[in-house]
Amino acid sequence: MFLSNLLIPILKNYPSEAKIKSHKLMLRTGMIKQSSAGIYSWLPLGFKVMKKIENVVRDEQNKIFAQEILMPTIQSSEIWKESGRYEDYGEEMLRIIDRQKREILYGPTNEELITDIFRNSIKSYKSLPQLLYHIQWKFRDELRPRFGVMRCREFYMKDAYSFDLNDDLGEYSYNKFFLSYLKIFKRLELKAIPMAADTGPIGGNLSHEFVILAETGESKIYTDKNIFDVNHTDCNLEKTSLKNLRKKFKNYYAVTDEKFNEAEFNKLVKKDNQLETKGIEVGHIFYFGDKYSKPMNASVDHDGKKVFVKMGSYGVGVSRLVGAIIEAKFDEKNENMKWPINIAPYECVILPLISKNDKTNLEKSINLFKKLKNKKIDVIIDDTEENFSSKMKKFNLIGVPYQILLGKKSDDEMLEFKKVGEESTKLKIDDIKKIINSKKKN
Repeated sequence: MFLSNLLIPILKNYPSEAKIKSHKLMLRTGMIKQSSAGIYSWLPLGFKVMKKIENVVRDEQNKIFAQEILMPTIQSSEIWKESGRYEDYGEEMLRIIDRQKREILYGPTNEELITDIFRNSIKSYKSLPQLLYHIQWKFRDELRPRFGVMRCREFYMKDAYSFDLNDDLGEYSYNKFFLSYLKIFKRLELKAIPMAADTGPIGGNLSHEFVILAETGESKIYTDKNIFDVNHTDCNLEKTSLKNLRKKFKNYYAVTDEKFNEAEFNKLVKKDNQLETKGIEVGHIFYFGDKYSKPMNASVDHDGKKVFVKMGSYGVGVSRLVGAIIEAKFDEKNENMKWPINIAPYECVILPLISKNDKTNLEKSINLFKKLKNKKIDVIIDDTEENFSSKMKKFNLIGVPYQILLGKKSDDEMLEFKKVGEESTKLKIDDIKKIINSKKKN
């Protein structure tokens, strides 16, 4: 309830080692603390934001009837040897020898493990499709971890996997995740473009990256500006509707640098509509057929025949999204962070002007706190003895969307209320409740 009781170690200045907006802000506001190169502890403020993002991701995965499971971080090397990826994956994989001299690894991804679960659980085509997801820590031993949570070694990620009888049904599952991802990023107030991309070490021949525009992005992107006008809100989970959605996006050129063809770009996109910039990958989906099911013997019985299931995988970097949203929404010049209200660390902060000799406004704050809490508003009280300017600057930086100011002459009926980066206004408590809750529903 009180700021003084919370672990929010705010720094006076930005750490010199931080080079991009998200890394600067997360260190300065005490969202994270570096443990070692590319590995961070998530402190209460950062952890709270990440968990709220996780809840958005989970909600949208559940809406396409994906089932949540939880797989371990440590995996046996044997299943990776079965798939043929154990030696091929590269040095990013952290390999470990346990006390029994067995080869194990810290999972960089979960295609092998989920395939092993499937083959030991599902035998009939009548149990298909299977859409399974988990949200878990991953580890990839990056050669040069940098940019805070944007490219670190340990990260929090949602992985999903689909199992279908044939390619047509496999693409149907793929399209469900395509729509789900668009909805996730819309709820996070991000403009994410689905772009044709290379499949990399995951494999397969169909893949899309979901990329948001950002100067600090590592991906070079090329697209038609008109792609931002594509509407997905009228799409549903019916097969034809999903196919048509993919077609809408396919009408516009949108690729990462691995797929870029200059001649094709100039041919398909008018000069005025060409957009060449950088972006941050926030999601990646793959369809790879029987790449894993065949070598690992993951099959179902269909009319007396053994059929290797068709698979896809679908990833969203939950911890990375914290950094990506900051990159998209932090006003570095004015030091204002504008979190979408549904993932902000707090929805509202009460800023009472108090001193050692006068605690009147603190008592008023407690009463206001109770009233807002009763309306399911996530609120905090800044009970420090700082002046208004210092308090507002601090919470503008943290990014609490709404502030209530209680000064020496504050009216009990009409409260001074403001949004981050905007001028204050006088409102009744009931109107404040309505404003905040209406924004949460949007």
